[in-house]
Amino acid sequence: MSKKILFSSESVTEGHPDKICDCISDAVLDAVIEKDPEARVACETAVTTGLVLVMGEITTKAYVEIPDIVRSTIKEIGYDNSVYGFDYKSCSVITSIDKQSEDIALGVDKAKDKENCENLYSQCEGYCNDNPAEGSILGAGDQGMMFGYACQETEDYMPMPIYLAHKLTKKLTKLRKSRGIDYLGPDGKAIVTVEYQNNIPVRIDNIGVSIQHLPEVDRGTLVSDIVNKVIIPEIPKELIDNATRFMVNPTGRFVKGGPCADSGLTGRKIIVDTYGGFGRHGGGAFSGKDPTKVDRTGAYAARYIAKNIVAAGLAERCEVQIAYIIGVANPVSLHIDTFGTGKIHSNKIVKIVKSIFDLRPSALIDNFMLKRPIYKALSSYGHFGRPELNLPWEQLDKVDEIKAKASTLA
Repeated sequence: MSKKILFSSESVTEGHPDKICDCISDAVLDAVIEKDPEARVACETAVTTGLVLVMGEITTKAYVEIPDIVRSTIKEIGYDNSVYGFDYKSCSVITSIDKQSEDIALGVDKAKDKENCENLYSQCEGYCNDNPAEGSILGAGDQGMMFGYACQETEDYMPMPIYLAHKLTKKLTKLRKSRGIDYLGPDGKAIVTVEYQNNIPVRIDNIGVSIQHLPEVDRGTLVSDIVNKVIIPEIPKELIDNATRFMVNPTGRFVKGGPCADSGLTGRKIIVDTYGGFGRHGGGAFSGKDPTKVDRTGAYAARYIAKNIVAAGLAERCEVQIAYIIGVANPVSLHIDTFGTGKIHSNKIVKIVKSIFDLRPSALIDNFMLKRPIYKALSSYGHFGRPELNLPWEQLDKVDEIKAKASTLA
């Protein structure tokens, strides 16, 4: 019997209030880490009508002018006119920044698994037997679990719904900034519902697009432009049929948008940032965090592993969970789920992963080249996929090695 389900994922534009906050937090991180690659940054942002609050903990030898970064970021996003209800020139900017706790720094800076994890050392299932380098190594910047996911549904190994939703919001922003549709505002979102049969995407059931606009545009023009200039060019035509529904600004009007319509906060779009609801999520946000924070780095590593496993043909779908304890370098657990699509048992895949991937934070930071200002570009339209950014954790450079190891275990 054919199994049919509908699955929806959303994406938001960079002018969405929550994404403004992610972008500002990562812009501050970029500015600091560009001057001081060893800086510790945990930067949060909140926005509301006429106000930006930047807060958190930053330990650095560098100095950056945070209000200037905030205003230039808001201007770049597109809030450069009071007609949108939020303007980089007139908004208030408040900062409240302290240093990172010395207690956290102690465990992160001076971790040695054999000293800090004596009781767990024999239980770490192979990781702690890797003979960590002599001297201090980075411990995890926090405790928690991170998930990565990959599948065969799209060329970027991303789930189809979030892949298509990001395409729509990126196109909305491109047309706004290029003046291809000259009445669009910065705030917007898209949601795509895909019909699956036996876990294979077969058609689009519905698409919703809500986009801020100037008050003078008539609804007919807006709907026609969004359908013909955004949806039709970006969605594969073979997935659209006569039953596919397009819903554009279904309330009829979206003039008031951005922070004057809804407050925003860093880290409130973690599902948009990841896989659109496919796979699980550890709960930790990415933006504003330097790479010693495993919420970010561990999630990148989990995606890297999952993508290479799927690309190597060991599974059609793969979810990877990694867990860390603060101050301990090696992960305390690794779990892999192939949802019944694995070509070999998951336990064997775990053994392969442990023999190939070094998951200590210091190794991930070096291998992914994370001590550089790359984060602002990641703050919108997802941290995974993104072929235009040539991200290290999206590379398929472990496929051959995984295949070779699998052949010895088959």
